[in-house]
This record gives sequence, structure tokens and C-alpha cells, in this order.
Amino acid sequence: MIKLSYSLRRLPSLSRSEFQLYWRETHAPLVQQHAATLRIRRYVQLHCSDDAGDDSLRASRGAPEGYDGVAELWWDSFEDMAEAGATAEGRAAGRALSEDEKRFIDLAHSPFTMGIEHPIIGDSK
Repeated sequence: MIKLSYSLRRLPSLSRSEFQLYWRETHAPLVQQHAATLRIRRYVQLHCSDDAGDDSLRASRGAPEGYDGVAELWWDSFEDMAEAGATAEGRAAGRALSEDEKRFIDLAHSPFTMGIEHPIIGDSK
């Protein structure tokens, strides 16, 4: 399985709760709408908390500032993902998702990583 992990920071104009509400209530249905076209096998949103323990753990490790959320998306293979995105429908779906992301994500400060998932404990289902 191929997995994209997208570490999200909200636009400065949004509170964390506004960001997470938009992401869950507006963006998630858009991803669902285009999932078959883009051949997305799985989509998970991790909504980060404002728990004080997060800051303590980060400080104890010398870690950088946290994120507002992490999006995780899975595909069967790089080839499958590329084929889906190469169609006219796939390009339109990708544009729709990208345009919506500009409404709530600070794209310049939201890195992503893509690679092959290797489950160590449990499975990836």
C-alpha cells in the first residue's frame, strides 16, 4: 500500500476548532465524493488536541511545534494513483480538492510525505 501523510497547519485566520470543523464537515465529504475517481482506498483524519501534555512531550524531546491535524490517504500502488490522476476526471477531482484546501490549510507550512507503508504492529486496514 502507498500512503500519503499530510501534516496540516490551519490558515492563521482560523481557530483550531474552525479549521477542524471545516475539514471534517466540508472537506471530508468532498474527498468522499472524489475517492473512487482518484482510487483512494482509505482516508483518515487525525484531529490534534490542545492538550497541555502535548507541549510537555514536545519539549522533552526538543520537537518542533505541532500541527492542527494529519490527513492519511492510501492507494494500492504509485502506478494506480498516477493512472487515476492522469484521466480528465482525475485531474478535475484533484483540482477540486486542491482549491478547497486553500480555504482552510496553510499550504506553505503543511508538509507531506508519501511512501510505502510497512505495518509493524496490527495491520493497515
